[in-house]
Amino acid sequence: MTDLSGTSTLVLGASRGLGRGIAGALAGAGSAVTAVSRTAHTPSRPDIRTEVADAADAATPARLLDRHQPDAVVVVAGASPPIRPLQEHTWETFSVNWHADVRIAFHWLREALLRPLRPGSRVIVVSSGAALAGSPLSGGYAGAKATQRLITGYARDEAERAGLGITFTAVLPRLTPLTDLGRPAVQAYAARAGLSEQEYIRQQGEPLTAEGAGAAVVELLAADAATIAPAYLLTGAGLRQL
Repeated sequence: MTDLSGTSTLVLGASRGLGRGIAGALAGAGSAVTAVSRTAHTPSRPDIRTEVADAADAATPARLLDRHQPDAVVVVAGASPPIRPLQEHTWETFSVNWHADVRIAFHWLREALLRPLRPGSRVIVVSSGAALAGSPLSGGYAGAKATQRLITGYARDEAERAGLGITFTAVLPRLTPLTDLGRPAVQAYAARAGLSEQEYIRQQGEPLTAEGAGAAVVELLAADAATIAPAYLLTGAGLRQL
């Protein structure tokens, strides 16, 4: 396994799903991991520290970055979108992910640049493959995830312009039935397509697991910063540069 000993990482949204898998993989690779979530949770490994905090609160990034001085920040936190067609949304349900996912990414990217993080630091924002494929049953989810990718690119540009030595990249995981967020979406999109869940999943290819997401993030944090692309699609087969 790739050795990340001597590094420290904050993982936002680490209590379940891909975030939990990422936190576990990073700790397994030797990084000192702090798992951040809105509610108390038992981490997947005893060597993972936990922080109860609202990642969307504008004051949280400065407080936690000062407290932990991380070498890397992995932003996975976000809201589960209501699953319904456009005409059945209200503005409030349609915009859920703008007020959570985009807000979280904005505050953490902004603070990473303003402090700034130490040279050599890494920031990974976990967006979604919906940013490429759309999300007709998930309201504003795809647009919010596309904006996460865009502003991660903006942060990357600003870091390069200022010579900060911080690497920013976005990872876009494909929809998977193996998480609490993905499972109802797969069910809904299968029904919309007139397919069984099994057939829909088969057509999508090998599903992404939480462990696979963790391995991909370990790979990115261990790689030479000069080789890191602005964005990657993440599937069950691994990372693909966009």
